[in-house]
Amino acid sequence: MHTEGNEVHVSEEEASGGSKEGVVRWVLIFGLILAIGALSLIWIAGARSSSDPDADNANVSAKIAAQKERDSASEAAPLPAQTSNDEQAVQNNLNVVKN
Repeated sequence: MHTEGNEVHVSEEEASGGSKEGVVRWVLIFGLILAIGALSLIWIAGARSSSDPDADNANVSAKIAAQKERDSASEAAPLPAQTSNDEQAVQNNLNVVKN
């Protein structure tokens, strides 16, 4: 620290109260490299263990087809009210059974 006239001049280390070694920068860089490496390892291991990438999509397609078949089968079956001899009326697109 030195003075020039009425002004006091200090160095960066004296003003900040610490040294400028750049340790935080190296810790952040090292952590970033470790995180990228760990996520890459997880991704690569998952890709290697999966034998067929379209297997999951085929499973979903099969489930959708089975659901459509069940829905069409249930639509074809007559409702109990349609098979009885009771008098029927339709109100608001719904069957109304009068006993």
